[in-house]
Amino acid sequence: MAENSILNRLDGLKLKFEEIGQQMTDPEIIADMKRFVQLNKEYKELKPLVEAADKYKKTLSNLADAKDILANEKDEDMREMAREEVAELEPLSVQLEEEIKLLLIPKDPQDDKNAIVEIRGGTGGDEAAIFAGDLLRMYIKYVESKGWRHEINSFSEGTSGGYKEVVMKVTGEGVYGTLKYESGVHRVQRVPQTETQGRIHTSAATVAVLPEADEFDVEISMNDIRKDTYCASGPGGQCVNTTYSAVRLTHIPTGIVVQCQDQKSQLKNFDKALEELRTRIFNLEYAKYMDEIASKRKTMVSTGDRSAKIRTYNYPQGRITDHRINYTIYNLPAFMDGDIQDCIDHLIVAENAERLKESELG
Repeated sequence: MAENSILNRLDGLKLKFEEIGQQMTDPEIIADMKRFVQLNKEYKELKPLVEAADKYKKTLSNLADAKDILANEKDEDMREMAREEVAELEPLSVQLEEEIKLLLIPKDPQDDKNAIVEIRGGTGGDEAAIFAGDLLRMYIKYVESKGWRHEINSFSEGTSGGYKEVVMKVTGEGVYGTLKYESGVHRVQRVPQTETQGRIHTSAATVAVLPEADEFDVEISMNDIRKDTYCASGPGGQCVNTTYSAVRLTHIPTGIVVQCQDQKSQLKNFDKALEELRTRIFNLEYAKYMDEIASKRKTMVSTGDRSAKIRTYNYPQGRITDHRINYTIYNLPAFMDGDIQDCIDHLIVAENAERLKESELG
């Protein structure tokens, strides 16, 4: 893309950034919370681009000055300083331009949101449930390493350990934009705890990562919700099993059912269940957006296709393979202890390359 074309675009975005900043001081907009939240989000998204643009323009200006000295200055000391500056600024300007190209590509508007992570044991019976439990532990360790917070909304335990299904909410900065790459089928190859002959079995668990809907994303009428209460199961003391604190919500128009049982208070469980219900309704529409992206992409790095086999965990060889990007490493114990950032980084790089190809900037 021509340099001046990028600069023209950056000028337009800086103007928009300044206009949004002025609008956010308008008392009428401050009074309209939904509008204010939207503008604040746009302002935050534009800020790193505007800062990068200022740095890029300053670098180009200094580079032009240094080249001018080289062309016109007779003093050799001045020319030598200018040569050094050109050698430093030319690669910097290329690097900044590449960074700006990525920043200019519209990102998924949901990337900054919290996430709901749903793990289900798939094919493989008891072993699949045990593996679902292993994945939950892996994600909890990873979430803790990032300084994020997590809470379990609901779970159904497997008969030999692990979980038939478990739903966890993760809160923090940019959670969905990082964890979305985990959506899909995770396959494990190992000798199950339940196997007496020492044979290697293959089983699977499905992970779905959903962006948590904000209060302003979805409006739900309480008339459309049926609420049921029941006794919670699992750890938590006598009161968990004897009081009707667990909550199940059914959204009648869509048939979506959510439940929450981890709090002793029925009111707190209701609030958390309502949050999850809002997220699931929001994701009916979001899934259409993801399908639209999937139709344009070849490698489909982050489409959220739940039926796609994305990763294999081979215990006998200590190997993890991510099939989307042909990424293979042999540090399975560390990976299962939450050391998954390197894999996610490779997926982000692959998706960024795809996005650049899609855009006119590539």
